[in-house]
Amino acid sequence: MIKLIKNIIFAWKYKRAVRKANKLSTLFGMKYYVLNMSGELKVVPKQNIRHLVRTRRFRKGVKVSDIEKHALYVTV
Repeated sequence: MIKLIKNIIFAWKYKRAVRKANKLSTLFGMKYYVLNMSGELKVVPKQNIRHLVRTRRFRKGVKVSDIEKHALYVTV
């Protein structure tokens, strides 16, 4: 029963994050990712991800394409 409630809450947060990503993508014309970062869903533009990879905020060897593979949702 607890697992069901957690899944319902996650689905609600996921739908809200996807809606926000789509809205921002149409507004600014950029690609947005929905990522699960430390247990929270974050909506992050690809431009920021590229900047963080260049400044070595992620482990050495991590590329933007690796992060895109792990993203829960990617705007078109």
